[in-house]
Amino acid sequence: MFVDKTKIEVIGGSGGQGCVCFEDVLRRHKRANGGNGGNGGDVVIIADASIQSLVDLKYAPRIVGNNGKHGGPNVRHGANGHVKYVKVPLGTIIKDLELSGIEVCDLDRDGQIFIAAKGGEKGVGNNYFLSNRNKVPYDFRDPEDGEKKSYELELKLIADLGLVGYPNAGKSTLISELTDAHPRIASYPFTTLNPIIGILTFNDYSRITIADIPGIIDGAHDDIGLGLDFLKHIERTKFLVFVLDMAGTDGRDPWDDYFNLRKELEFYNPVLLEKPAIIVANKMDTEKAEENLEILKEKLNSSIFPISAILGEGLPELKNYFEDNLGGIKETVEAEKSSENMLVDELTDIDLSEHEDFI
Repeated sequence: MFVDKTKIEVIGGSGGQGCVCFEDVLRRHKRANGGNGGNGGDVVIIADASIQSLVDLKYAPRIVGNNGKHGGPNVRHGANGHVKYVKVPLGTIIKDLELSGIEVCDLDRDGQIFIAAKGGEKGVGNNYFLSNRNKVPYDFRDPEDGEKKSYELELKLIADLGLVGYPNAGKSTLISELTDAHPRIASYPFTTLNPIIGILTFNDYSRITIADIPGIIDGAHDDIGLGLDFLKHIERTKFLVFVLDMAGTDGRDPWDDYFNLRKELEFYNPVLLEKPAIIVANKMDTEKAEENLEILKEKLNSSIFPISAILGEGLPELKNYFEDNLGGIKETVEAEKSSENMLVDELTDIDLSEHEDFI
């Protein structure tokens, strides 16, 4: 099940209680020896490239951090609560519901973290207050509860290449032939109800990710059909592939499909049309395909790759094009996004193998 939006409640761990305790010293006087508690554990959201959906958090939306341990006699201090890590997909946007849904973090890099809830401050035992002026302290300080926060998480997939087309254009078949992805395939609209991610590996072992964006229909920008749920996932792709049905299976002309698809993208976000793009003329094994291809070439001044995804025809040439033009896209260094949120950082000095608290 694919989930790209959900709400969560996050609670940091509570601090451990400090201890009030005394020991007799030569039966003459008492000495305070109560230890401090431990700090409560933070709850940290971490971007993980191996995660592709928010489904786990949809069904377990309440995350509570680990509490700090209590202090004990003989100045035994309680252990700090372990940090609890919550894994989310790359491209997850975090919005603070207590701040009217303001976006506070965009986790677009593998290993990037966001401290969602700070753990509570530890309690302090009476040994902490021991001094020359206060030799028998009964003082202590209560621990604090952890932060309690509410967030909305929204996923916008990050992929190198996005397949865009109407239902039945053959995108699912194409991605299954190019990559290791295995979406459901059938001859009726909306077979694919969620984006599919696959990986295309080239001869030099460089790789690109390909996203099969479910079929777009007219009016998608007005949220007709599954409209906006699909279009938002195109925003983060670096390269677009318009997949056209050259057989005109549903009674439409492929060139009209192309212009209408561009219109939907423009209405949703004109920046999308600034992305580099090619056209893949699919279903060239059908009766009217050659005739439609000639008309398409006359109407468009664009790179067109005729293929039959189901038969594998034209796919080697398409892969070669991707390798020549996209093989190094993974190594492209993009400008770092500036952020006013000081709680977001890279995991540079945290050894995750030491922590077992992951969600």
